[in-house]
Amino acid sequence: MKVVVLCGGLSSERDISLSSGTQICTALRKNGHRAVLVDLFLGLEDKGDEVLADPSVLFEDLPALDPIVFTGKEPDLNAVKNSRKWKDESLFGRGVLEICKAADMVFMALHGMNGEDGRVQAAFDMMGIRYTGSGYLGSAMSMDKMLTKERLTPYGIPMPKWISLRNQTEEDIPAIEKTVREWLPCVVKTPTGGSSLGVFIVREEGQIKEAVKNCLSFGKDVLIEEFIEGKELTCGVLKGRALPSVEIIPKVRFYDYSNKYMAGATEEICPGRIKPETEKTIGEIALKVQEIMGLHTYSRSDFVVDQEEKVYFLEVNTLPGMTPTSLVPQEAAAVGISFEELCEIILQDGMTRD
Repeated sequence: MKVVVLCGGLSSERDISLSSGTQICTALRKNGHRAVLVDLFLGLEDKGDEVLADPSVLFEDLPALDPIVFTGKEPDLNAVKNSRKWKDESLFGRGVLEICKAADMVFMALHGMNGEDGRVQAAFDMMGIRYTGSGYLGSAMSMDKMLTKERLTPYGIPMPKWISLRNQTEEDIPAIEKTVREWLPCVVKTPTGGSSLGVFIVREEGQIKEAVKNCLSFGKDVLIEEFIEGKELTCGVLKGRALPSVEIIPKVRFYDYSNKYMAGATEEICPGRIKPETEKTIGEIALKVQEIMGLHTYSRSDFVVDQEEKVYFLEVNTLPGMTPTSLVPQEAAAVGISFEELCEIILQDGMTRD
């Protein structure tokens, strides 16, 4: 099968996406597919005029894969924009749509905004391009943590108490600070961030102002959430099956951006150290969330379990990471599914999309 592994883009999770994409592309080639790694934003501009005229030639002579070393730092997106030779406002780099159109399937290895939020999926639907993972609507709703909570509330999904503040500006900071003060301890987060970017645990008044300002730097919406002390767990879903949970124990701070992707930064235990009935509850909720949000093939839901083993759903990820330290590959391995098999299952199930 001719496969484009689409990664990179202009998300704050760009570098993680490049790492995921490289791992996926390598696995698909091992499986016998003619897989090509493509950066959503930079495209094929360095491949030459011959390739730009007919991108399908890349499937004949597969370009080598350069190893990706993730540093744990957020990417400089302005530098990425400035590095683009093709001066155009399109999110799609030169030749991207053409090579995706020529492929049998696009494996979505994008993370965060402009990839996990349904925009690319919607464009592909309009063009008749097949892709893996969830469709545009489920992706868009799940990317927004406020919309996710609003969607799941009528179904009785257990969640921490929360309040959403839409369209906030710097002038609203005093009012936001007052609200946060009433919720202490709490979590202040941007509703469309990924990889724990824009998430701040606020335990005392002295931390409020910085947390609110930092949160607003990601966008105009602020989500305030009750802080639940307990174990952090995550549970993947793969084709209607709940995978074993992973308990996440950061060695420093909480499970933030660098701890998620730097090898050795966290201790991860699969399955998590919880009662069998709690494990069952987490799996059932993850499956229910997948269904309610209209997601396809796979997803990963995050949870907190308190000291009484009460389960709280936090958020769902529609394109979970596929890096060496990512969680869904660990969960799949725990039930005997290798990384290559996992990629193949996701690829083949993409063909079943209506």
